[in-house]
Order: sequence, then C-alpha cells, then structure tokens
Amino acid sequence: MAIPDYQTLMLPLLRIVADGREHQQAALVEALADEFDLTPDERAELVPSGRQTRLYNRVSWARNHLTSAVLLQRTGRGRTRITQRGREALRGNPERIDNAYLNQFSEFQDFRRRSNRESRRPPRPKATPENDTSGKAFEATAESDTPDEALEDIFERIRAQLIQELRQQMKQTSPRRFDSLVVDLLLAMGYGGSRRDAGEVVGKSGDGGVDGIIKEDRLGLDLVYIQAKRWEGTVGSRVVREFSGSLDMHRARKGVLITTSEFSQSAKESADWSDKQIILIDGHDLAGLMLDHNVGVSEVQSYVVKRVDEAYFEEE
Repeated sequence: MAIPDYQTLMLPLLRIVADGREHQQAALVEALADEFDLTPDERAELVPSGRQTRLYNRVSWARNHLTSAVLLQRTGRGRTRITQRGREALRGNPERIDNAYLNQFSEFQDFRRRSNRESRRPPRPKATPENDTSGKAFEATAESDTPDEALEDIFERIRAQLIQELRQQMKQTSPRRFDSLVVDLLLAMGYGGSRRDAGEVVGKSGDGGVDGIIKEDRLGLDLVYIQAKRWEGTVGSRVVREFSGSLDMHRARKGVLITTSEFSQSAKESADWSDKQIILIDGHDLAGLMLDHNVGVSEVQSYVVKRVDEAYFEEE
C-alpha cells in the first residue's frame, strides 16, 4: 500500500505509545511501517531533499501535531510518551484522529494560529491567511503532504520551470556562446584545469567527430573527449555510434555527448553497450547541471529551514 499521510498516522501512533513507556522515534517509524505492511521500497523512499525517508518525515509531523494538542509529550531527544489526555482520547475509541479532531483542544488551536501567523505565505496558493481564519493556510493542501513536503514540492516545481527556461535559452544562443557555456559548466564541475586550458580545447573544429578534449581532473591524469551540439530533433543511435568511432580514432576510452534536445532509447542503448565509457547528457540533464553548479542562473532568495535541537534542552 502507499505510505499513509501524516494525519492517518496519528491514531496508530497514539495506540503504539498507549503502554505509557518512552518510545524512540526510530522505533515508532519501524512499528508503523510494520503495521501498514509497507514494502522495503516504501520504507526507503526519500523526500526530494534526500535527507530522510518520507515515512520518517510523516511520523515526525504526526508526532509534532499530537504533541501540540498535548496528547503526547516529549521526554527527551527523539523520545515520546503518551499523556493523560492521550489516554482519554483513546478511551473515546475515535475512528480517526486528524487535524479536525485535534482542533477541539485550545493548545492545538493556538499552535495552528501561531504557525499560520509566522508563515509569510502558505505552501500552496489555494488558501491564504487573508481568506482562511481557521489556520488551514498552514496545512499542505494535499492531505498526504506534510509542510516539509509542500515546501519541497514548491522547490521542485520552481526547478522544473527553471530547467525549461534554461533549455529555451540554450536553443536560442549562438554556437560560440553555447561552447562557452559548456566550458563554464565543465570548469564549475571540476574538469579542465584552468579556463584557458579548457577554452583552447572545447568548441574547436570538430575534427574526427570530436568538438573538444578536456582534462578529467586538474592534474590532467586522464582526458575526456567531448561532442556538444544544439540538435533540434531527437538524437539517434547513429550519432552515438559515430562518436564511439571517433573515440577509436583518438584511441580514447572516455567521452561525453551533450545535446540540447533528447536522446532516443536506441541511442541510450548504444552508449550502454559500447565498450567505451560514453556519458549522454540531454537538454534536461544539462540544464539541471547548470542549476546545480550555478551556471547561467543567479540567486534571488535563500531560505533556511530549521528544526528544534532537542538535545540542547536536555539536562546534563
């Protein structure tokens, strides 16, 4: 089954800690994964940032909301225990505990109002502080989203839009400017030694189907042969085979084939089956690398997401 959303996790989480003992966060995650019979892939699925699993993130938010409603209490770093209010809630045998259920408690109402007030705008534009006085603007609009996931969803959508815009710009730029772009990117990625070295070898005549040769490392211990073109249509396997033949002419073993468009499936297979190490970089990957290495883009705003350091508040 799919990973449950954080609100669906609230009641099972409360039941697990009903024994009154302290429970570690990692143990809660495992117990809930077992209860919902999640597959190994589902247990290992990461949020877009790759810093934690999606299940861990959702359990954290379920725990956070239950604590804000005083159904749980934190007893130390990553440790949780049920409260008297939590026991009373379970005795009522609720079918579901979610944000609507928790809203009966004044502490949770205060938590939502504070969260809504401290957010300059909601994760998604369907609700705003101006038209939503119940605090729902703080919540992700999709039931399965935690606030962390909503923020990362926005980041991924902005990234996708930037990649599209970069690809359009690359298709409109001159061949000379495109060559310079490739040099800038390779240098930013740590290839090529100095810019003078890289500029002298990339974007030349294309002798033997090779547009340039660049150092794989700053010491020049190995060389990488490059072909970079602003193709309009899909690049097929013939181009890959010809590039492989060019590497043979130069007695080379490593090559990078760059295009502003896409590679066909047969082109990808040709690269995989080659006895040489041929890396294919299509327009989407090229734009993504430019974003990652700050080539052709500038920073507009930066946000730092923080979390409470529970260890700081522990008694020594």
